Amino acid sequence: MIHVDTYEKYWMWLTLAVLVVFTVAVGISGFMLGVQVPVPERLVDPNTIAKTGNFATPGLRTLAPNKYEAYILTQASPWKFLPDKLEVPVNSTVTFYVTSVDVQHGFKLEGTNINVQILPGQISKMTATFNQKGSFPFVCTEFCGVGHQNMFGTLVVK
Repeated sequence: MIHVDTYEKYWMWLTLAVLVVFTVAVGISGFMLGVQVPVPERLVDPNTIAKTGNFATPGLRTLAPNKYEAYILTQASPWKFLPDKLEVPVNSTVTFYVTSVDVQHGFKLEGTNINVQILPGQISKMTATFNQKGSFPFVCTEFCGVGHQNMFGTLVVK
């Protein structure tokens, strides 16, 4: 019979308990609370995305009263979001479609839970509802080159 020290037993049981707690927490957040990891909306050709479809003229599209789609294109030269300013009325729901034509970028919209990695060839989709007036800055959260610090914009809720 194998002898296991008392302290070793304690640490094995503690490790097992922590593993069970984390597994249950992930299960609850994923299945009961609906927490999801962002996935690409679809794959595109980064060389042609800025020439066709909604990304040819990026900006805000009105779908219905207080329901909008924002198409945002990122690029490392001239290091900016296109467009870098959006305006919507209060109590609006905005679905953001964001992609990159060149390198990896990030999109973090302050005051919301939107924070996504943007990769060339992928369209990332996120939705947020804005119930209060204010200014919501968005920034690039992935280093993308020498002009990275200039990649920012603002969503204004009036």
